[in-house]
Amino acid sequence: MQVTRRRRRDEKGLTSLLRRRIPLVTAGTTAIAVTLAGTAVASTVQFGTEQVGQVTDKGQVVSSDQYVEPLGERLLLQKGKIMSSTVSPDGGHLAASVTDGGMALAIVDLKTWKVQQYVGNNAAADLKIPKNDVGQEGPTYSPDGSQLWLGQSDGYRRFTVNPDGSLANPTFVTIAADGAKRALVGEAVFSADSSTVYSAVNGQNKVVAIDTATGTVKQSWAVGNAPRDMVMVGDKLYVSNEGGRPAKPGEPTIESYGTQVPASQITAATTTGTVSVIDLSKPAAAPASIDVGLHPTAVYAKNGVVFVTNTATNNVSVIDTRRGKVVQTIATQPWPEASVGYEPDGVTLTDDGHLLVSLGRANAVAVYNYRSPLEPVSYVGLLPTDYFPAELATVGKDIVVSNTRGVDARRTTTAAGRGTHDTTSSLTRFRLPDDRTVRKGTDKVFQQNGWTKGAARAGQGNKKPVPVPNRLGEPSTIKHVFLIVKENRTYDQVYGDIPAGNGDPALAQYGENVTPNQHAMAKQFGLYDNTYDIGTNSAEGHNWLMQADNPEYTESSAGEYTRSYDTENDALGHQKSGFIWTGAQAAGKSVKDYGEFQSIESKPAGATWQNLYCDTKNMAATGQNTAYPITTGSAIPSLNAVSVPGFPLFDTSVPDIYKAEIFKRDFEATGPANLNMFWLSNDHTGGPPNGAAQVADNDLATAKIVDQISHSKYWKDSAIFIVEDDSQAGLDHIDGHRAPIQIISPWAQHGVVDSRYYTQITMIRTIEQILGIKPMNQKDTAATPMTTAFTTKPDFTPFTAVPNRTSLTAGLSTLPPCGADVPAAQNPNAAPAPKAVVPADQQDVAAKWEAWKSQQRTTGPNARADFANPAQMNHFDWYQAHDWSTPYPGEAKIVAPADVPGSYLPAPESDG
Repeated sequence: MQVTRRRRRDEKGLTSLLRRRIPLVTAGTTAIAVTLAGTAVASTVQFGTEQVGQVTDKGQVVSSDQYVEPLGERLLLQKGKIMSSTVSPDGGHLAASVTDGGMALAIVDLKTWKVQQYVGNNAAADLKIPKNDVGQEGPTYSPDGSQLWLGQSDGYRRFTVNPDGSLANPTFVTIAADGAKRALVGEAVFSADSSTVYSAVNGQNKVVAIDTATGTVKQSWAVGNAPRDMVMVGDKLYVSNEGGRPAKPGEPTIESYGTQVPASQITAATTTGTVSVIDLSKPAAAPASIDVGLHPTAVYAKNGVVFVTNTATNNVSVIDTRRGKVVQTIATQPWPEASVGYEPDGVTLTDDGHLLVSLGRANAVAVYNYRSPLEPVSYVGLLPTDYFPAELATVGKDIVVSNTRGVDARRTTTAAGRGTHDTTSSLTRFRLPDDRTVRKGTDKVFQQNGWTKGAARAGQGNKKPVPVPNRLGEPSTIKHVFLIVKENRTYDQVYGDIPAGNGDPALAQYGENVTPNQHAMAKQFGLYDNTYDIGTNSAEGHNWLMQADNPEYTESSAGEYTRSYDTENDALGHQKSGFIWTGAQAAGKSVKDYGEFQSIESKPAGATWQNLYCDTKNMAATGQNTAYPITTGSAIPSLNAVSVPGFPLFDTSVPDIYKAEIFKRDFEATGPANLNMFWLSNDHTGGPPNGAAQVADNDLATAKIVDQISHSKYWKDSAIFIVEDDSQAGLDHIDGHRAPIQIISPWAQHGVVDSRYYTQITMIRTIEQILGIKPMNQKDTAATPMTTAFTTKPDFTPFTAVPNRTSLTAGLSTLPPCGADVPAAQNPNAAPAPKAVVPADQQDVAAKWEAWKSQQRTTGPNARADFANPAQMNHFDWYQAHDWSTPYPGEAKIVAPADVPGSYLPAPESDG
């Protein structure tokens, strides 16, 4: 735990005066005036060569194209992300559900401004419980403050609250599964006498009444899809339904946890949002339904009004409980350039009439003047917070904000580097400044987000082509973009051995003798040593690449991930503005998908890694088609329509070189599309060969695809972007989000070391700028295209793949029928490749790791990216890569799976 105190800022300390203000009327039944800081530093180019974690005069740099420097004082939590929080009835304590740090709960004493107690299965927990999974909402105190209920996958963990505010006596209240649907509970609400708890059962589309004495379910009501938050007003319960109303016969739908939810067949996002109203005075009556915006999350009641935050439509519905309907809709679009992506997810109303709404993805609180439900609110401005504010609470005269990601992955650890799971969270608190000061704070938020005027201006399309046009729609010299998505590596793991870059050779786990092609590409086309992935894991990373965002649903589900992990097939995880492929199609561009964001796969009998390896060699030698055709698919119709048949998705029991051969046949037969998306996933590791062999397989497959493109007639107008989905599977000496990328094109800078701050968002914005794709939300709208990575003087020299130096069959228990792979000679000046030999004194511990690996779902039809506990997976890969002779960085010895420090991060069932 670390406390950083900041004095409350006066007007001068918050920011300089806005030099220009432009009123804007936004969508909704209420017209809101929003401000535009037209004089802020131009977009996200303001970062220069700053690094994540660096503290500047604009704030601390985080991995999402933002600075953070909150108003007020900060309490930094070192035990993971805050999922949700609530203040005790007496205002003395705050209970926060947390994840990604081996804990489930943190109890904060608001008087001392310190964490009083941690609850979880971490060895450092003050109170032990067996499971760390936590739901999206809660925890909930009883009205008298004597109990606390924490939502988990199958019910609630009930605690006694001691007089000093700490917790004791944990017991579990189970809500039975409904077939395959577990409870996945949302908010819990107590009756006034504490005899009953009403539970929003998110996984089963119902609300139940639970007897607090016996734990039995007394009654159940069917509500909308995925009920989440809930509040009681008089004798009525108001329940937000993330997935909207039940589908009507014949209505277009997408599945979400076994339920067909009304959804677009193009964007795959939900098309309805509702609040169910249960009249407890008429318990036999069916709940009423009120239409609100899309993806309603938080509900908050005060003075006869229920406020509902709609994260997908970026507004707040105001329900007058006497009239039983929405009487105004408050837009939460502070920046005129983009209508979505701010993600309002928390709301509170002060006694003096200020309505506060947390904007998770903007790292800000929006402030409005509110008088009555029928009188339109007036927008005041924005106040800066830490990374992803979620819950808001009024405690006396203070406003307390729970920030899910705090200051990014900056947890204090003993490791010799940083990982993405070193996630922090924070509480911030402040006294609400006067309206004039709030308006000045808006300028700071604009600057921290890179919001400037004209960020996505359209051009005329009649200028001379350049690689990255200044305006959308203007011509580019590049007609074909290839986006190759890989899995999980940090910069140092791959490029730490390159002296020209900012690397740590001690962390170079897969250096030149394992990844000779990536090193050759970096030498020919440039080395980027200050680029960051944003997500912590695959569920987040693929969303950042396909949607330029990790929508609020996935962000708030990270404590459980039971409803869905990768959200390819869950309507709740999709933004209403669509994906990069739907944006390309809207711009009149063609699309091909090679496995990316796919979620369905079937393989024929005999399609083992060994047989597919030999099949690949046969295809390459004879030109024949595969003997083991693989079928893949998606729950998203618009993706299925552009998917290339036979290209596998994530499955480490399929060699990546097999995928390269499938691509080769399609490319030779039909050529490329304007946008081509790939998932080459075997650098994830965990498949039949050892880790180094799989990274080498991935390296060679990527090179073969680049070789094929660069020796074709399409090379002259092509650009290839190579990126990891996330960088969670290892350490980096700068930051765990720093990852290797490549930009390969005749129009790319060659032979340079580029240390400018880039992220996945800036890469996606660059692709959009090249192809004329309208940005998908405020994040990619604000991002600066990577213009400096390109040149107007092309070099048409192709790339020629080099042979692998690490055997692709190393570590196999059974060799392929065509024999072992014999690698090329190694570079004697590079670190040696692993020998795949376990020393005699480490064979027992290595056997324990092999037994662990067999349970991690990295292969076969049920393979799931990141299923393995990340701390354990990273240790296993490190040991293999160093021939079981070197302890993990920062540790003294090689340990068994059960003894890995941090092996609680997170449980296999919750975070792959």
